[in-house]
Amino acid sequence: MKPLQGVKVVDLTTYLAAPTTVRVLGEWGADCIKIESAKGDPARTQGAVFNMPFLDDENLAFDVANMNKRFITLDLKSEKGLEIAYKLLAEADVFVTNTRTKSLVKLGLDYDTLKEKFPKLIFAQVLGYGEKGPEKDTAGFDVTCYMARGGVFGTTVNRGDAPMIPTNGFGDFQVSLSLASGICAALYAREKTGTGDKITVSLHHAAVYALSTGIISAQYGNQYPKNRKEVPNPFNNVFRTKDGKWLVLCCPEYDRDYEKIMRLLGREDMIGNEKYLHCAEVNKNHLNSEVTDILDEAMAGFTRDELMAMFKANDLACEAAYEPLDIYKDEQAMANNVLAKIPYPSGERFMPTSPIVFGSMGEPEYVIGGSQGAHTVEIMKQLGYSDQEIEEALTSGAATGETKLRRL
Repeated sequence: MKPLQGVKVVDLTTYLAAPTTVRVLGEWGADCIKIESAKGDPARTQGAVFNMPFLDDENLAFDVANMNKRFITLDLKSEKGLEIAYKLLAEADVFVTNTRTKSLVKLGLDYDTLKEKFPKLIFAQVLGYGEKGPEKDTAGFDVTCYMARGGVFGTTVNRGDAPMIPTNGFGDFQVSLSLASGICAALYAREKTGTGDKITVSLHHAAVYALSTGIISAQYGNQYPKNRKEVPNPFNNVFRTKDGKWLVLCCPEYDRDYEKIMRLLGREDMIGNEKYLHCAEVNKNHLNSEVTDILDEAMAGFTRDELMAMFKANDLACEAAYEPLDIYKDEQAMANNVLAKIPYPSGERFMPTSPIVFGSMGEPEYVIGGSQGAHTVEIMKQLGYSDQEIEEALTSGAATGETKLRRL
């Protein structure tokens, strides 16, 4: 049995963070229904931004956040459309949304309204900047709320360089699991109390939390951003190799590993050099840049594979700075189902999986996203609407049946 089997989730989401939360709940066994407006989730056409296809039968940019769902299209501004939504919520355990609160109030789908109507319902919301403060209603995405305002851009940059260009949704996917964990805790609490709860996760807050070490240490003078030539331990650094790749070395015990590393790199002239032998002295005398220059020159004489083999054979923690194409060929990733192969018309395509593994469940199923409104009629029938009532809702526009994507 899947851990969330029997749980019903209603999804009013767009783009990445909130819909991915529901995708994960679906993998864990929940019955998930996504409500879209007639315009549809804009993520359905985001494939164009990433140079990917966005067709009804092959749309990875949408599926990555919307597998394992059924789809209904409703006009929530209409009386009938809202009635259908309320019927869905009356049967649901969880409502997930990233719609801004002021818009939810206008629709009658805000927490206070739903709490009165459905006291057992768990209300889960992704926010940009949180529920309070001057930015609570400000529009935002992970690149603005998480990467920028949350400090990720300013902290992770090599000081003096431009901020990194992250893969889209870097913060969104982390937030999705935060919200999923809150939902599961609320479901557990409801078993004891009989009442639902409100869970919110903001992109801004999640980013600051992820930077906890930098946040707490900066107030003691450990200021970010840093320059790689000034890091306190030159053996905790990144290095460019002979073949133009990047290698990450992480050897926190500088004094212990100094001579071993210098010997492996062919720098016997550095053995026993009291000037560089002790990390405390290196920092005291501001020699960090000198040690890094020595390491840079030595590392540039080897390919990344040569360094990886040499360091790992000597039990020195290191790793290649992988790119997506490298991960496709990673035996470790494949052995642990880090990537799943999903069949599409153009062939099998890789899809990252949720990192949370249940020993009792086995590998989850991955049902790719369907067309917009693909299940409108089916869901309305399950809610008890007659064929005539369904036809009237479709004719009036309160609900919309299956709608195929149109390529411009």
